[in-house]
Amino acid sequence: MLHPDPPAPAGDAPAARAPLTTPTGLQARVTLRRRRILVVLLCLATCAVFAAGLVRVLGAGGWSALDGLILLCCLVALPWTVLGLWNAVIGFLLLRAGPAGVASACPVATAGDTPEPLRLRTAVVMTLRNEQPERALARLRLVVQGLEATGEGAWFSVHVLSDTDDPALAAREEAAMAAWRGAVPGWAARLHYRRRRDNAGFKAGNLQEFCARAEEALMLPLDADSLMSGGAIVRLVRIMQAHPRLGILQGLVVGAPSMSPFARVFQFGMRHGMRPYTIAMAWWTGECGPFWGHNALVRIAPFAAHCRLPALGPGPLGGPILSHDQVEAVLMRRAGYEVRVLPVEEASFEENPPTLLDHLGRDRRWCEGNLQYLRLLGLPDLLPVSRFQLVWAILMFLGAPATVLVLLLLPLKAATAEPDLPVPLAAGLYLAWLGLSLAPRIAGYAEVLARRAAAAYGGTGRFLAGTLIEAVFNILLYGITIVRLSVFMAGLALGRRVAWGGQSRDAAGVSVSAAARALPDVTLFGLGVSAALAAVAPGLLPWLAPLLAGPVLAVPLAMLTASPALGRFMARHRLCASPEEIAPPPEIRALRAGAPPRAADAALAGTVP
Repeated sequence: MLHPDPPAPAGDAPAARAPLTTPTGLQARVTLRRRRILVVLLCLATCAVFAAGLVRVLGAGGWSALDGLILLCCLVALPWTVLGLWNAVIGFLLLRAGPAGVASACPVATAGDTPEPLRLRTAVVMTLRNEQPERALARLRLVVQGLEATGEGAWFSVHVLSDTDDPALAAREEAAMAAWRGAVPGWAARLHYRRRRDNAGFKAGNLQEFCARAEEALMLPLDADSLMSGGAIVRLVRIMQAHPRLGILQGLVVGAPSMSPFARVFQFGMRHGMRPYTIAMAWWTGECGPFWGHNALVRIAPFAAHCRLPALGPGPLGGPILSHDQVEAVLMRRAGYEVRVLPVEEASFEENPPTLLDHLGRDRRWCEGNLQYLRLLGLPDLLPVSRFQLVWAILMFLGAPATVLVLLLLPLKAATAEPDLPVPLAAGLYLAWLGLSLAPRIAGYAEVLARRAAAAYGGTGRFLAGTLIEAVFNILLYGITIVRLSVFMAGLALGRRVAWGGQSRDAAGVSVSAAARALPDVTLFGLGVSAALAAVAPGLLPWLAPLLAGPVLAVPLAMLTASPALGRFMARHRLCASPEEIAPPPEIRALRAGAPPRAADAALAGTVP
């Protein structure tokens, strides 16, 4: 039986104001409309300037089918980069405004600052599929320990939902759960484990089956690599119970400290890019925010009633929806509930892939899932911003083959270029595009320096060294990623599908043979385009080196960024370090101690719910 929503407070979305405000009653729709118009105008103006420049460059000496195709590809890849620029600018200004900027982007946030006692029961739900159970449950135990430390632990229960189809791993899951229950008799009745024989719908289907019979009011979905502090969770619950028309509240997630060189550098850049980007998106998308599927609070009743994923059926991009989270977000908003992101870093962690090969594998799964949205764009009654979220998720990946096609066509264009080609304009557009692609990260780095917070990352010198390392790494990774995604999308068009299994979580080296077997297409692309340019337009090679160096160096880069020795060197010298690595919070300290189950169990033993 579903737990009913509590009655709405007197000031929460009264019917008389419903047409003028978002469902919580905290934000005027006209305010959000003005913000959205501003962002659209800024992006259109910027795209128009780029498009005019491209027309001038490509049209020199007359137009051909080749020129038209290159222009089309550039225009497909451009919007993602341009919106990133303006999100970076807006996000930097909001971050500099401090609490006022957060309140402007997320007006529900202030409810988390009041020490209200909890009134809603919350299910902490971890989904597993062929993961190492001891590793995942160690993190879950620390979450429970943190909740007990807040004094609000009685309002939470734990549910482990397994889709594991490996019998040996399933047996280990059951044994680990039995051992946990035996170690904490006071909590045993609130520790639940269920494994499905039929994995229909994968993670989304598992969660829907759980919600159909859940008695709790809220759900906190966690992935196998998730870790959150008790205080961060309680704050989200207080916000949710203060606003009954808030359906999903996504917390900002950062990468946990890692010894993997790849993960360290990747999450260093991701963290600083996501901070301004997310707060800016929250500022103008408002109540149509994102859902990333984990480290978020979900109101169970409307989720069960309105967020069941539509069936795609057979055919291209059919089958279960793989990237379910954003679809669930737009369905929740369609049902009359807000979806918000709290753009504040607050002890909410995930782990990023430890190697380049693992990262490319995860990107393939995300790519297929996002492209499935092409079949969902006709969903009825979606708000315009919600429909835009689906389009934007598709464009996130369509830019990859568009950019790769431009690189393939450039040698042919160079061989037929007219002598009056405006080279300075072409160079300026290209450099501007490269700069725009780094804009969110640059804004994040600048904000840290502006508030003199580099000490949290090991000091200004180490922080600046990290930004340079990450900038080079990001450009190399971009070149590799767009090639691999393009090859994958070509395979999708031929009917190939991605397999969904467990993910690698721990750092390990990559051998030269493993890297060479995994990346031949990427390497051949880089060498082939470089050779063609060297033959017809060698002067272009230095300019295109940022995009071609990654594919050419893919194999050694995969090996280097997976090197345990390099990881130890970077950790010792605090390169690309995070604040949690330098001054670890209790959750990270417990993980480092090497025995989190014993520490967590000792804290919970004898606790009476």
